[in-house]
Amino acid sequence: MRIAIDFRLLFTCTCALASLSLSVLFATGCNRGGDGGEAAKRQFISVGTAPVGGAFYTVGSAVCEVLNEQSGDSNWRVSAESTGGSMENIRLLTQGKLQFAMSNSSITYFAVRGEGDWEQKHDSRAVMTLFPNVAMFVTPAGSPIKTVADLKGKRVFLGPEGAGFEYFVNPILESHGLTIADITPRYGSQQSAVDLLGDGAVDAAMIGGGVPNPALAQMAQANPIRLIPYDDAAKAKLINDYPFFEAATIPGGTYSGIDEDYNGLNVGSAHLITHSSIDEQLVYDFVKKVYESREQIASRHRAAKDITPENVAKANGTEFHPGAIRYYEEIGIWPTTVKND
Repeated sequence: MRIAIDFRLLFTCTCALASLSLSVLFATGCNRGGDGGEAAKRQFISVGTAPVGGAFYTVGSAVCEVLNEQSGDSNWRVSAESTGGSMENIRLLTQGKLQFAMSNSSITYFAVRGEGDWEQKHDSRAVMTLFPNVAMFVTPAGSPIKTVADLKGKRVFLGPEGAGFEYFVNPILESHGLTIADITPRYGSQQSAVDLLGDGAVDAAMIGGGVPNPALAQMAQANPIRLIPYDDAAKAKLINDYPFFEAATIPGGTYSGIDEDYNGLNVGSAHLITHSSIDEQLVYDFVKKVYESREQIASRHRAAKDITPENVAKANGTEFHPGAIRYYEEIGIWPTTVKND
């Protein structure tokens, strides 16, 4: 009798579980498409940015806000995810935890090749070049540091530790005959660099980002500063050797007390990237929507003004995703503005 009761109980539970499984499967199928109504068409897209407060987060947030407002028939829900920045974003794309992300093109360049400290080659693909990351060494106006070579033996702020800035700082130092071992590096947020330089805790600081840079503007307002020039021959070599370096000029008057143009370097443009496995149609639709909404995005952050026909398809050493290429070909800017290297 006891065995018979157990079998009947087992049969009842099995039927209940089967019924529950079918209900869940049916509900899941409805939510993914077909005639499931509003929820059926909703597509969730995560975009990796960087810590709150930096240009990556604010520009990335602007992109997501505008895409949500301009989603149209796509019914997207696009969210800006605060992350550790370029290096974490690349790994999260590889792990399938993000659909798109922002990155510094100098960092992506080494990641897709598995060079430097990267543990493997990452199959990241460029989607859209956004804005130049103009970076330079800054020192107090009264400092004896006049050239990059003068940084030898000095305390130099290099940015957030682990953010990957060494991927463009190392080549810059090497082109001027230095290495990281020749300086005493200090790390932290760009905001902390304002206090460190002002207090004399560091002799110079590497500051970069979109122009104007809030941290650099604050430095210039607080105390007279000097933008340390790059050696012309070193700059030319960097531009020749790496596709992510290019000349960049900061107009005089951009920062308080600096009246002349500063001829510096874009040390790796900010760009949107994705993983090679992401669906081509999704990438096409995403790029199209961002490009067509570029004026609204630029109205929310000045750096996004560089989302232009001349810039979005610029080559920077990372292969473009086929979905992006298809869109740029359709609007006629791919053949004349970029070589997919």
